Amino acid sequence: MFTDAISSFYLVLAKLMFNLATAVQSFVPQPALQMFQLKRKREISCSPAAEEPEVKVPRLDDNGIEDPTRRERERNQSPEAIEGLLNGQRLVNRQVQPEAADEKQPSIRDDADGHLIYQNGDVLQNRYKILDTLGEGTFGRVVKVRDLHMNHVMALKVIKNVDKYRAAAELEITALQKINQMDPNFKHLCVHMLDWFDFHGHTCIGFEMLGLSVFDFLKQNNYEPYPMEHVRHISYQLCFAVRFLHENRLTHTDLKPENILFIDSEYTTVTLPQKAVQVRRNKCTDIRLIDFGSATFDDEQHSAIVSTRHYRAPEVILELGWAQPCDVWSIGCIMFELYLGVTLFPTHDNREHLAMMERILGAIPYRMARKTKTKYFRYGKLDWEEKSAPGRYVREHCKPLHRCVIADKPDHLQLFDLIRKMLEYDPANRITLDKALRHPFFAKLPANQRLHEKCKNCCASPNNAERERSHSLSR
Repeated sequence: MFTDAISSFYLVLAKLMFNLATAVQSFVPQPALQMFQLKRKREISCSPAAEEPEVKVPRLDDNGIEDPTRRERERNQSPEAIEGLLNGQRLVNRQVQPEAADEKQPSIRDDADGHLIYQNGDVLQNRYKILDTLGEGTFGRVVKVRDLHMNHVMALKVIKNVDKYRAAAELEITALQKINQMDPNFKHLCVHMLDWFDFHGHTCIGFEMLGLSVFDFLKQNNYEPYPMEHVRHISYQLCFAVRFLHENRLTHTDLKPENILFIDSEYTTVTLPQKAVQVRRNKCTDIRLIDFGSATFDDEQHSAIVSTRHYRAPEVILELGWAQPCDVWSIGCIMFELYLGVTLFPTHDNREHLAMMERILGAIPYRMARKTKTKYFRYGKLDWEEKSAPGRYVREHCKPLHRCVIADKPDHLQLFDLIRKMLEYDPANRITLDKALRHPFFAKLPANQRLHEKCKNCCASPNNAERERSHSLSR
């Protein structure tokens, strides 16, 4: 009897201790309990290589919001650093050491302007190894990367971590996806988008690697104009590419020399006898049209102001509404710049811009002047003082279009005839690109370069040899 009583007492005591242990465990925070267990195992274990369980704790960003992606970046943090996080301390952002010594995983940080902070050798998305910076613009940066999966070099446009630039990048991706669908064989000279992804708030768009822009090549050539055969070929390809967009109800809205890239920037050096100077001449003048961040379909909302200043059509300045003819005006300005090496309208002011137009092309039509709601006209005429300092500037830097022709030869006269048709004030009377491609100025193109007839490229794509190239950025 006495023995049975003792056994019952110990049984009850054991149950009480078990219940007490369970209750204590329920009051101890789980991460702290796991850390206690982790420390206990390290005290018991005699082997320094004993396996330690992963401590799963919430990963918080700088705003105190849980960030599930940070777990992967902190996987190799030391237990001491994790313990510091449990104690409420901010975890120091360390760079993870990868298995391969030549591939660095970047720490995710932005500068004050929203640019991604990176170093050459960083790998994005575990795939794109940054080799160099090609350029920088208001939207972000363009970097040269190697695709580690496909083992080829490409250009990666890294957008700022800023809402408005991210939204513009999403529109560009949408436009490029539709262009790829409409032209799966890339016969219409629009840049080829290879990939796109979001990298911690930075929209990234991968493109084929191209050469210098038409503007950058001109600048590096001390603004020496392109020879006539190059003006003809570049202009023709530009008309061909933009006509394809127009046929598919898309307006580029930001055509300029910076957005026209050579496939290959290799050149030879020749001496101009009349100037006794050496200039560069492209080996191949094949181009690609880039930057569709402002491209607009016919049924989409049209922004009031489009195009970079020097290439902006009058209907845009006068806020009369715009459509695809505004691209044609831009092409006319670009062709003039290729031919002479200087900008047709060197200004940054609307009223002065209109004064330059009238100086070069004649008076703006009365109907457009009366229809506009802008304050640039009085009684149907441009409100402009020709004797003022700006008026003298316009007279000194601008002259009637026909006086800009360098030589009285058929090629030159045909070029300016086409430019004049592209710079028609009234967009309804402006030449279409379909008609422009059949203009006599393009008749001298070799048969293999007449893309609207044969749809073939004259030059092969660049070989696998790596060359230093750049994507142009906005002025």
